[in-house]
Amino acid sequence: MAEDQDILLSDPFPHVRLIQLNRPKQLNALRARLMQQLQDALNAAADDEDVRCVVITGDDRAFAAGADINELNAYTMVSMLNDTRMLDWDAIRKFPKPLIAAVNGFALGGGCELAMACDIIVAGEDARFGQPEINLGLIPGAGGTQRLPRAVGKSLAMKLNLTGEAIDAKTALAAGLISDVVPPELTVDTALEMAQTIASKAPVAARMIKAAVLKAFETSLAAGLDYERRALDVSFATEDKDEGTAAFLEKRKPDFKGR
Repeated sequence: MAEDQDILLSDPFPHVRLIQLNRPKQLNALRARLMQQLQDALNAAADDEDVRCVVITGDDRAFAAGADINELNAYTMVSMLNDTRMLDWDAIRKFPKPLIAAVNGFALGGGCELAMACDIIVAGEDARFGQPEINLGLIPGAGGTQRLPRAVGKSLAMKLNLTGEAIDAKTALAAGLISDVVPPELTVDTALEMAQTIASKAPVAARMIKAAVLKAFETSLAAGLDYERRALDVSFATEDKDEGTAAFLEKRKPDFKGR
């Protein structure tokens, strides 16, 4: 591995990019340099027309065990106000293409928030999710108090945030936090297989579906339905729509171009 890189990039399958967090000795703690490199990688993937789906993963021990405590210890209120890492989190939040988290081991604090910022979470049976910031006298700052209750409901979100306790993958699945639980050795392969399936679909429609589903968490039902209908109207203007319907009628596999 390239030890000077906090993330590693590869394209294991056509139209699929894999981003691996690469601080194994620190359980992939999310220091500022890692977050900057992650922002750069996502911005590049967003601009690359050949990339249709992205998978983010860590290693066998940890997806990401949280923020880098050594960095946090040196922060003050003023330095937090001037911290540019919120731009990194914005890049994740605004990433327009389908984004899958493949989680083994610890996904705690910022690691849990990073997984929740993805569109789909595939977890190994050994995965553990939690928001332990309260143990440091802090509160979550990248979605732990906002995305978590939207995913699992008020009571469990309150419990995780107020106790600092973690839940296992089985509990996370039952609560609706993640989509799949698999043996740890199959986590990345399962996520990549899902990414290949998504990448084979119409790219423009996939991006609009992602945007529409996220809109459901940010607006009223009526406004969301209006957004959905407008997106549907736009999809009828794409070449992919013509290709998809033609392929169906001709009983063949569609060849989507993202136009």
